[in-house]
Amino acid sequence: MPERQPLALVVDDEPDICDLLSMTLHRMKVRADIAMSVAEASRRLQEKQYDFCLTDMKLPDGDGLQLVEEIQRRAPDRALPVAVLTAHGNMDTAITALKLGAFDFVSKPVNLERLRSLVQLALKLRQENTAPPAEFPAALLGQSSAIQNLRAQIEKVAHSNAPILVYGESGSGKELTARTIHSRSPRAERPFITATCSTIPQEQLDAVLFGSREPGEIKTGLIEQANGGSLLLEDITELPLDIQLKLLQALQEKCVRPVNSADEIPFDTRILSTTSTLLAHEVSSGRFRSDLYYRISVIELAVPALRNRPEDIPLLARSTMRGIAARTGHPTPRISQEALAALQGYPFPGNLPQLENILERAHVLCDSNTIKAEHLQLDSYACSATADDAQHNAAVSPETSRYTPVIHPEKLTISPINSLDELLENIERQSIEDALAETGWNKTAAAEKLGITFRSLRYRLKKLGLEA
Repeated sequence: MPERQPLALVVDDEPDICDLLSMTLHRMKVRADIAMSVAEASRRLQEKQYDFCLTDMKLPDGDGLQLVEEIQRRAPDRALPVAVLTAHGNMDTAITALKLGAFDFVSKPVNLERLRSLVQLALKLRQENTAPPAEFPAALLGQSSAIQNLRAQIEKVAHSNAPILVYGESGSGKELTARTIHSRSPRAERPFITATCSTIPQEQLDAVLFGSREPGEIKTGLIEQANGGSLLLEDITELPLDIQLKLLQALQEKCVRPVNSADEIPFDTRILSTTSTLLAHEVSSGRFRSDLYYRISVIELAVPALRNRPEDIPLLARSTMRGIAARTGHPTPRISQEALAALQGYPFPGNLPQLENILERAHVLCDSNTIKAEHLQLDSYACSATADDAQHNAAVSPETSRYTPVIHPEKLTISPINSLDELLENIERQSIEDALAETGWNKTAAAEKLGITFRSLRYRLKKLGLEA
């Protein structure tokens, strides 16, 4: 039997636009039905099962947002991807449509290359709706309401093309969440590229993200390298304001302009971002552009801190221990109930990496086939901390868990203090060392505890000779 041809519903009241879209779809071997009003489109949606819908925003009897909402209310077996046509530069409307559930948008006048990419993505989405879902990574497994809610959100947003902002403490699994979204999306077979904004020198950010054109040398930026796939911007609050503006323009126009070039290069890249601080606070302080904030945070996800999902810790601990044992080539030891209870009471300022660090150390110290509480070497405060105490720290608000250094005067009098500068340097050194020790020497987590940026911590480590 011949292969079934995909069927699209095109909703627009301009005959010229309908003809252009129909011809483009025909060349892609996609059949198209035309509707010129909300009422006609609703009727057609009841009569046939379409593979995707492309609707204009302004229609004689309503707008495309009504159709987006109607399609989102359909039963899962009748769900279909829907994209919207917007007026050029009307980002507010596009963002509203994405928030309501549209998977993407295309601006008028229609760029045919952009339209073809959108159609290909829609068809992949339709195919994935009937495919069995992939497994979640172990770190996102568990029965806590927080992690179940996150998994449900991932399932929903993976089939969208909307930009996503992922909040969470350092080590809670922000990058893993972004990577999982990509792996469950129709872009899964295309590149997933990560740019850690806090570690790229500011003077190189422009060329790294957007590319550059030097005499005899062409460098492709990360946005273009991720074309067809996803780009993860980690620690996006570290972007300088001038780069924020250039990123905003690129996202609005879906084109990048490399350094030293007047050419604009179109791209089809989904932007995912992460932050450990509430971005709204950065906006109110003037450190982050409000227009870029609304552009990248069409969908916001909060990754729970480990202390906020204590019921998941036994599962995570056993899974982590199996991985450690596999790497070392030793049998997997069991973890005693007392050790699991101690882990469940620990506040985990370093989250998942700290759990692995603790268990690796326990694996070395264990002289039998059972990990006991004493092998974990948790401090007395952490072992006695209750889950109720931990709940006071919000997963997406690092301000609630800022590190308050405890200054021990006796530690500052080991050698004579000759000046106030020397005294302050010693206090700063001790505070940083304590924060690093608290977080299992995770520098990103330590910076968060100290209430400073990662870049600022790197500067202080270099100044104090603590880089190693």
